Amino acid sequence: MSDEPPARDSVGEDARLERLDERLKALREREEQRNKPNAGTETDDSYRAGNRVLADLLGGVIGGLFIGWVIDHFAGTSPWGLLVMLFLGIFVAFRNIIRNSNQRPD
Repeated sequence: MSDEPPARDSVGEDARLERLDERLKALREREEQRNKPNAGTETDDSYRAGNRVLADLLGGVIGGLFIGWVIDHFAGTSPWGLLVMLFLGIFVAFRNIIRNSNQRPD
């Protein structure tokens, strides 16, 4: 009795194993490509800038409306405090948007 495994067609078996290894390698590479994040730094920076513009615009308008309403409520100047503060909030929002858009990226 010998410790060697029974003789097989080693040429055919090696070729099948090599093809299987090649297919596995190709599948792994494809999976790595699929799992890579697609968003780069440019997309992230643009997304942040867009969110910043939206926050400035909404914050200016909503903040101006709220402060104007509070002034009208306590001072009794029915629509004027609201209108003045609304336009002031819009002005400040656009000033912030223009200032942020003129800054150079880091």
